[in-house]
Formats: sequence, structure tokens, C-alpha cells
Amino acid sequence: MNYNKKTVRDVDVKGKKVLLRCDFNVPMAKDGSGTITDDKRIRAALPTIQYLLDQGAAVIACSHLGKPVATFDSYVKKQAEKGKDPASITEESWKKSLAALSLKPVAKRLGELLGREVIMAEDVVGEDAMAKAAALQPGQIMLLENTRFEKGETKNDPELSKKMASMADLYVSDAFGAVHRAHASTCGVADYLPAVSGFLIQKELEIIGGALADPKRPLVAILGGSKVSSKIGVINNLLEIADTIIIGGGMTYTFIKAKGGSVGKSLLEADWLDYCRDMMKKAEEKGVKFLLPEDTVCAKEFSADAEPVVVDSMAIPEDMMGMDIGPKSIAVYADAVKDAGTVIWNGPMGVFEFPAFAKGTEAVAEALSRCGAITIIGGGDSAAAVQQLGYADKMTHISTGGGASLEFMEGKELPGVACLLDA
Repeated sequence: MNYNKKTVRDVDVKGKKVLLRCDFNVPMAKDGSGTITDDKRIRAALPTIQYLLDQGAAVIACSHLGKPVATFDSYVKKQAEKGKDPASITEESWKKSLAALSLKPVAKRLGELLGREVIMAEDVVGEDAMAKAAALQPGQIMLLENTRFEKGETKNDPELSKKMASMADLYVSDAFGAVHRAHASTCGVADYLPAVSGFLIQKELEIIGGALADPKRPLVAILGGSKVSSKIGVINNLLEIADTIIIGGGMTYTFIKAKGGSVGKSLLEADWLDYCRDMMKKAEEKGVKFLLPEDTVCAKEFSADAEPVVVDSMAIPEDMMGMDIGPKSIAVYADAVKDAGTVIWNGPMGVFEFPAFAKGTEAVAEALSRCGAITIIGGGDSAAAVQQLGYADKMTHISTGGGASLEFMEGKELPGVACLLDA
């Protein structure tokens, strides 16, 4: 995939209407009050928005939020699947579910951060959005309603893409967290408008793309998380370019079992044992160091209060399950990143939401914070862990996209990047 794409700096935006795809999929309070509990994603969009406004563009921002059900019929079907009586489901309850995922609170918060009014459209491509977009002046910004209120959004419907594109002269993509999806607002509109990246996507492409294409060596990849099956493509791709691969998290135990170890009640994907053996063999053939935990912190039950017990990774007792990497493994992993040139980390080392089993994840974050390498955190749980532990400012780059960064590291083409103009 070509990572070298045109950006907002490569085009003249003065006096133009710009359709800007942001990632405003922010966490909201569960009490229905419309309170945004973390505005990080809104803040991440500010540099691109401010640049466009300063350059005299009129900005039509858009984003999805959550997973609204776009039609009443689909809503009835979904509720029925959850065991509700279809006869008791009302249009009012459906409309209420949509209202809870309105972008109105985002428009309010964005306005506060920009220090100017953000005009809120009542729909995505309806009369209100079209009228407000037509009246929008240079230096003004408006926000369309949740793109997923349109049933054609997730189907990449050309008719919806065309309507959205008709409001603007240029498309700017700056939602890295959504570029792995071929939706109307993430790539369909690029069939009808010249398309370039914003600063957020530019940074992701430069840093992650650079690390994959021409890394500062040695390149160390740390892969955690619960399942081997979700990391197949990443391990396969990184075996072609990494010098060392470090494995942690729940997927460890499938590798341990594949090596002939006993894993007790640990998470195990028995269908992937042959795959694990193939990966370890491939690593050996390519001269890639493939590190598995030497010791494991176990417990008798999956609970925050469970008593932690350290055992040899190859001999986990029948009545126990692996919950974290042990102290020996921490020392080996910290040593492996000490002299690295580039470190890519995706996935925690253990059940880091339980304090007793967070030590491995904490130790890796701490080791990365002082190793002197280019450190790239691949979104999702690893990004959350680094933020929670207070090491965020010590990392070179924390990706804004969990699924997108994973697919990027797998070497997959990202539809929302492929549609942008090549530089």
C-alpha cells in the first residue's frame, strides 16, 4: 500500500467547502445525559479543523457515534433477538435510542474547544443539512448528524456518498480509527470529490508506515491480547520485518500448548495449535527471536481478588489459569527492548484491568518509556494502558485507531487511505 498521500497542505482550500471526516466516536455517560466522558478524539481533530478554518475554508465535519440502528424494522429485529416481544417495541423507543447517539453534545464540546459556534445539522443529507451546508461561509464550521443514522453509510451506498459529496468541493479524511472500513463517509465520497488526508492520518501513515517500510533497527514487536486468531495477520506480516517478536497476554497459552507445555484452565484456541507451531518454525528459519514468557502469574479463578501464584510457563497446574507474565519474563522482555531501534506494541501482557495481574503490562510500558527507541503503541487496550499508567507522553506515537492500526500492521489495504490522492 502506498503510504505517501496528499495532505491538506498540498491543496488550496481558500473559499472552498470541505467535507471533513473526523472520528468523534467518543465515550458517553450511560445515564443518557449526553455527557462526554473523554473528549480526546475531539481534541485530536483540532489541528486539522483549525488549519482549514485559518486558511479560509468552510468546514462540513462528519462522524459516526456508536452503533445506531438506522431503520425501525431493523431495530425491532435486533430487540427481538434480545428476547423482547416485537409487539411491545415502539417507534418512540427506537427514536429514543437514536437520540442517545446524536452528535449534538459533540458539536457543543467542539465549539467550546474552538472558541466559536459549531452549526449543528438535524440530519446527514436531508433538507436541514443541505440548507446549512449551502449557506456556510468561509471560516465557519458545521457538523452533520451521526452518519450511521443513514442506512447506506455502512453499506458504502453510492447514492448516499454522492449526496454527501454534493455539499463540498473537497474531501479531507482525518478519522484513522475508521479508515479500515469501506463506508460512504470514509471512502465512498472520494469517488465524487478530490480526497486528501488531514494531519492525524498523515502522522499515522508517516510513523506506522515508516516503521513497517524502513524501521530503525533492531525492530522489536510486542504482541499481547487474548486471542491468537485476532493477531494471525500481524504476526505473519511482522515475521517478515521484525528482529524480535515478544508474545504476552491470553494468546501465550496456545503457543505454550503448541510447544508441549501444560496450560491448565488458561485461555486456549485448540484450532490454532498447528498455526502456532508454523509461526515458531518460520521465526526460527528467518532468524527472528520469538520470545514466550518463561514464567506466568496464575490464579484459580478469573477474579480481581484471586490469589496470584507464579509458576513455570510450561507447567501451569490443572486447576489454574494464566493471568499475566511473571517476574522472570518481565526481566527478559525489558532486556529485549533496551537496545531496540523501534518497538511496536499491540495488546496487554495480562488481565491489566485487575491490579494484581497488571504488573506485566505496567513493566512493559515502563521499559518502553526509558528504552530510547521509536515507540509505537498500536491503539486499543495497549493505548488505554499506557494512558492510565501515565506513560503516554514518553511514547513516540500512540495510534488513534485500534482495528485500523492492527490491519495496517497486517499489511492490509485500508479503504479510507487507498481512496486518497497519491502525493
